[in-house]
Amino acid sequence: MLPEQRHSKILQMLEEKDSITLQEIKDRLGISESTIRRDLNTLHEQGQLVKVFGGAVAPHIKSNVLTREDAVSLREEIHKEEKVRIARYAAGLVSKGDFVYLDAGTTTGSMIPFLPVNETTYVTNSVSHARLLALRGAQVRIIGGEIKAVTEALVGSEAYMNLKMYHFTLGFFGSNGVDFEAGFTTPDVNEALIKQCAMEHCHRCYVLCDASKFGQVSSVTFGSFASASIVTDDLHNEAYQQCENIICAPKE
Repeated sequence: MLPEQRHSKILQMLEEKDSITLQEIKDRLGISESTIRRDLNTLHEQGQLVKVFGGAVAPHIKSNVLTREDAVSLREEIHKEEKVRIARYAAGLVSKGDFVYLDAGTTTGSMIPFLPVNETTYVTNSVSHARLLALRGAQVRIIGGEIKAVTEALVGSEAYMNLKMYHFTLGFFGSNGVDFEAGFTTPDVNEALIKQCAMEHCHRCYVLCDASKFGQVSSVTFGSFASASIVTDDLHNEAYQQCENIICAPKE
């Protein structure tokens, strides 16, 4: 198949559903992933689609592709009440004897005052989360690795290898975007790899996000939409209201 033919078919797929994955293109066209990546790069450079991790989205939803991330100090003040509501409910899912992974992030950090500390062990890639858990008297372990200043998260190969030896009963994660096709996304590939690894080692996964995150797509996918239960506040986006894996935290 000529490049022009492949490009035409890829764009036709995007017209049908606004976003496509590498696997979908591979299944439809029967070509290698390396060829698909070259085609997506070409079409991205031509402005005919927006390449994202694991696939591509149509250019008219480019405004929803987020490539930057605010510092923790700024994000802590955004949707503060919603985060506390979500965090309080999520903390109630933890029981004595659980072995819990707590992802870096402001919403997961909001869980800490509500978490049980007796007979429960926590593992985190956040220095600040570990400190606050320790101050509450919890048994806490922090993975090794390189500190990412913006999110105060530990990332890199050392962090990845540390996580591979664990098996968690529960895991709680933050996400910059939640989308049917792109799944759970974050702007940084190194942080995405840590999130993905941790999710793969959790018996049950929960993604915590306020309503503003739905329909948003960041640069890198770390989990499919169906790979976790989602705890949120009021769900304003009608497209997601019938999803069985979404839990709306009750108002106090």
